[in-house]
Amino acid sequence: MELLPEGCIANAISFTTPRDACRLSSVSAIFKLAAESDAVWESFLPPDYSTLLSSSSSSSSLRSSSKKELYFSLCHNPILIDEGKKSFSLDKQSGKKCYMISARDLLIVWGNTPTYWSWTSIPEARFPEVAELICVCWLEIRGKISTRSLSPGTLYTAYLVYKLTAGSFGFEYQPVVVSVGLVSGESQTRTVYLEEEIGLRQGYHGLLNRSSSQASTPKENDGYFPKERKDEWLEIELGDFFNEEDVEDGELEMSVLELACGHWKCGLVIQGIEIRPKLGK
Repeated sequence: MELLPEGCIANAISFTTPRDACRLSSVSAIFKLAAESDAVWESFLPPDYSTLLSSSSSSSSLRSSSKKELYFSLCHNPILIDEGKKSFSLDKQSGKKCYMISARDLLIVWGNTPTYWSWTSIPEARFPEVAELICVCWLEIRGKISTRSLSPGTLYTAYLVYKLTAGSFGFEYQPVVVSVGLVSGESQTRTVYLEEEIGLRQGYHGLLNRSSSQASTPKENDGYFPKERKDEWLEIELGDFFNEEDVEDGELEMSVLELACGHWKCGLVIQGIEIRPKLGK
C-alpha cells in the first residue's frame, strides 16, 4: 500500500466514512496526507455545501479553511441560513445534513398577538429571537421543510427544542399531540409530555384517576419525556421520517398540538424544531 500514489489512496478513503478517514490517518505518513486531503473531506460534505455557505452571513471565515476543518466546524458550529430563519449543520458520524427551523419560521397560532406570545432575545439561543408563551388554551405549532433539503436515503428524527420558565404551568400533567409526515400524506402521531419526567412521575397516578383522555403509561427512555441537550435546552421527540432516494420534492410537516382540553398554559419558550439523522442510522 505504501507504494500507491497519495491520490490513489485518497480516492479509496473517500469511499469510506469520516470516522474511517480519521482512523486511517494513523496508519502511516502517506496515509495521513491522503486521509487529511481536501479531496477526501470534500467527498464527505453534501454536494450543495457551497450554496449553503454562500447563503450564510456567518460562514465567511470558513471559506479559507481546509475541507476537513470546514467539515468539523459545521459539525460543532451550526451556521444560520435562509436570512437567519434556519440553521444548518452536519451530523459528525455520517456527514448528513441537520437543520433547525427557528421559532420565527414556524407557524405558531396567535404567535403575533402580544396577549398570548412574546418575542425576545436570549444569549443562549441560536437565533436572534425566541417565542415565549404568555398564556393560551389552544396550543398549535407547525413547521415545514422541503425534503429536497434533507440528505437522501436517511432516517431523520424531528425534535421540538424549548425551555420552560420558572413560572410555567399547564404542562405538568397535560400531554400534547405531536406528528411528523409529508403534507397531504400519512403522518406519524403520538402523545408526549413537555414537562420533565421527575415532576410528572410524582403526580402521574393521580392524573389517571381524573383525566378524561387517558394515555398509556409512559416508560423510561421511550421518548415520551424531554431530555436535556448539551446546550442546556430541552428537546422532545416528535417522530421519524425516512427521506427516500430519488423521490419527487415534497414538504415535511411537524406539529405540536394541545387543542382538546382547553387548559391554560404558559411559560413555554420555543427556540425551534430540529431535524437530524436518527442516531446510528
